[in-house]
Amino acid sequence: MGYKELGLDNLGFKPFSNIYRNLPIEKIIEEGIINGETVMGMNGAPIVDTGEYTGRSPNDKYFVVEKDSKDKIWWGPVNAKVNASIFEELYAKVIKSYDEISDTKTYIFDGFAGADKQHALPIRVISKKAWQNHFCHNMFIRPNEKQLIDFEPKFTIINASHFYNEDFEKHNLNSKTFIIFSIEKNIAIIGGTEYGGEMKKGIFSILHYLLPQKGILSMHCSANTDKNNENTALFFGLSGTGKTTLSTDPNRPLIGDDEHGWSDNGIFNFEGGCYAKTINLNKDDEPDIYNAIRHGALLENVGFNTNSRVIDFTDNSKTENTRVSYPLYHIDNSLMAKGLNSMAGHPSKIIFLTCDAFGILPAISKLSSDQAMYHFISGYTAKVAGTERGVTEPQATFSPCYGGPFLTLHPLVYAELLKKKIEEHNVPVYLVNTGWIGGAATSGAKRISIKFTRQMISSILNGSIEKSSYNRDPIFNLNIPIEIDGIPNNILNPRESWADKALYDSKALDLSNAFKQNFEKYGSSIEYLKEFGPK
Repeated sequence: MGYKELGLDNLGFKPFSNIYRNLPIEKIIEEGIINGETVMGMNGAPIVDTGEYTGRSPNDKYFVVEKDSKDKIWWGPVNAKVNASIFEELYAKVIKSYDEISDTKTYIFDGFAGADKQHALPIRVISKKAWQNHFCHNMFIRPNEKQLIDFEPKFTIINASHFYNEDFEKHNLNSKTFIIFSIEKNIAIIGGTEYGGEMKKGIFSILHYLLPQKGILSMHCSANTDKNNENTALFFGLSGTGKTTLSTDPNRPLIGDDEHGWSDNGIFNFEGGCYAKTINLNKDDEPDIYNAIRHGALLENVGFNTNSRVIDFTDNSKTENTRVSYPLYHIDNSLMAKGLNSMAGHPSKIIFLTCDAFGILPAISKLSSDQAMYHFISGYTAKVAGTERGVTEPQATFSPCYGGPFLTLHPLVYAELLKKKIEEHNVPVYLVNTGWIGGAATSGAKRISIKFTRQMISSILNGSIEKSSYNRDPIFNLNIPIEIDGIPNNILNPRESWADKALYDSKALDLSNAFKQNFEKYGSSIEYLKEFGPK
């Protein structure tokens, strides 16, 4: 199909040739190598170096101030404002940058975000780099030939990673890089960064805007189910909490590892693939991810031997954020690999994961629907010393709805939807701490063993935890089970694991105050939820 048949003229593009649309994966890989963008890596998975940017640019993300959306968007550091005139100027320059290299190749991915056909968003991503097209092929839901015939995108990303905004100071923007969304025009433009995750998270941000207004909860979480596609579980958690590890279960098929919607029909994955970190990847500890690195996968910024192409997963010389994208069917124990849509019924269990490096929170606690709202908005975990430059002591970290960088609406919108669905479907919610016990991470205390954590997760999934009675934590207002088969009592009750009880009480008050301080920034609209948090 030519540029007119694809409607590219309606976007302002002048005629250009060499349009490659929805190529088979073999051809996409070949294009990346021919263009000099990638080199072949282990097991037939190409490797790309994304240049200066090896992660998202959160300070360069903007939304156009527009009539219908300006009073809905949660404006602030996550969603910065940009005037329509600046967007139009940059849009024209992006189009011109394509026109100036019209004799080069242009790659188009047409597909869907959302496995539920009733709520799927038809998307289009236009790029000049084959590997970016490869990334989209992996990460979004791939259409069949019939779906491509009359395909009409409802949202388009124009990736101009080759173009830099030299006038950013005049525009009062942060840098030469920009990721700008126009909800009114259903278009996003990307310039100055090659990082693939901007396309994935860009679409996620749009779904975070559109779906809640239809009564669908958009969620940054993983999800799995049982072999009968029942007893579905959702796992929420920030980096380092074990979300991917704990939701990857040989006995429970994976629905998806990162982004889901919860509609009146149940749970559905937004994506057609996974985007996993590979730093320190070990085939024994994470065999699913390791084995997914094969023909069709795409490695980013990894260190490797230029002759043998053997990957050094410990190599962080380029970045700590080394990545691999791959289609979901590369995970053998996934619904997609079994030829099924990445969908399931309403969840039976919800698990919030935190890694408390202070050793304060209980290993497991049950939340009421109001407490679930409080902890959902809080989105607490703790950064551990040594994980980031400058972090020498545990640091409390809060990310609303466990996905703050991608929220387009106020956190309360998502939290209220969560409560509504929890109560409507009678779903129990648990807070599971995968962090330390008996002291802070810097004290020599031990982290809760993965064996015990998996046992607690199993007790949630099989329902045996419901047989337990509960004690009330006086500081954090949490219901702590008195006993779980196979779990020592001092792990269930964190205070009992501390030799110095007075020190525990002091540190618990410190963490409690951190929760309270974080909650203040959301304003009076959530004031009523404070009673469901720490006392």
